Amino acid sequence: MKLTARYYQHFDADQDLEFPAEAYGGWKSAEVEIDPQRTAVVSMHAWDCGTPEAYPGWWRCIEYIPRSHEICRTVFPPLLAAVRASGLKVFHVVSDVDYYSQYPGCQHALELTEAEPEQPEFIPGDPTLGALWTFKGENGFVGKHNKADTDKGGARIDFPEGARPVGDEGIAKNGDQLFALCKEAGVNHLIYIGFAINWCLLQSPGGMLDMSRRAFMCSTIPEAVTAVENKETVREELCKQIALWRVAVAFGFVFNLDDFMAGIQSTQG
Repeated sequence: MKLTARYYQHFDADQDLEFPAEAYGGWKSAEVEIDPQRTAVVSMHAWDCGTPEAYPGWWRCIEYIPRSHEICRTVFPPLLAAVRASGLKVFHVVSDVDYYSQYPGCQHALELTEAEPEQPEFIPGDPTLGALWTFKGENGFVGKHNKADTDKGGARIDFPEGARPVGDEGIAKNGDQLFALCKEAGVNHLIYIGFAINWCLLQSPGGMLDMSRRAFMCSTIPEAVTAVENKETVREELCKQIALWRVAVAFGFVFNLDDFMAGIQSTQG
């Protein structure tokens, strides 16, 4: 299957320039070939987060929720329908909150991984460290007045309608389970969609960092992700742009939605 992919030419720096990186080639496009039998789309942390009326504190500190809801409503349904029709696998990566155990794909992942992954040893805390964490939580993120709402909202997450698993699509809550699903299916290239591209999709269990350590290529579709932004970046979504660059340099490719849809639909009869 041939797809138009974006990649970042991260060379050659010119040390004669004031800013040597300005000589890099930058963003470029090329036609690449993927093996549909070895490729899966991974929908990660696509959540229905309720409403701002129900969880005002949660929405005050997780500013990207409206963007993620809109993507799940408008982008996910046609994208996932096309992926399923193309024969590419669809997997789902979820969190520790149980909103998924009733789906058959969850039970299958558990059967493939007989034991929970071994937890790393933790460093002991102390009163000083505890006070630092308390200060950070109350004054940095999420804010003392937001914590109750954030805890309450996070405990009731669910799949949004546009991102619900279909049939026996595999559901993984960690890298071990996702690896087992991929190994069984013969998959070695994961194309991530979901939230957030610079946070969970990179560093949470089953995310790109986790899976790249197991030799997977990890790519993404920019229209199907958003990022955690801050006061200084949100107008231009600069954190998302930096995350896409990071994916292109360190993990895989960036497939624009129209190019991806055209590529996978061209193989259908």
